[in-house]
Amino acid sequence: MTQSLLSVGVFLAVLACLPMAIKWLKQRSGDGAKDSGGQSRVVSAVAVGPHQRVVTVEVGPDHSRMMLVLGVTSQTITCLHSAPIAIADCARVDQTNVQVI
Repeated sequence: MTQSLLSVGVFLAVLACLPMAIKWLKQRSGDGAKDSGGQSRVVSAVAVGPHQRVVTVEVGPDHSRMMLVLGVTSQTITCLHSAPIAIADCARVDQTNVQVI
């Protein structure tokens, strides 16, 4: 009886510590976005309906950034327009208040 109660207690303790261990391992391994050459940034988002948005996103490595205009619904994401941006424009966008995703 005591042996089975002890094994259940150890099992519950391991389950309780599992989320903290996973979080620690993720922090230790680093961010995957840094390996891909840069971070994506949401520049603006405008609601055009109850479940529809038009979102402008800056993506790509530092030397060849692109602006994407995306139509976002609850079921799909459609690229409406894409345009390369110059390095001078990247510096200006970096200084504005943008949200990193």
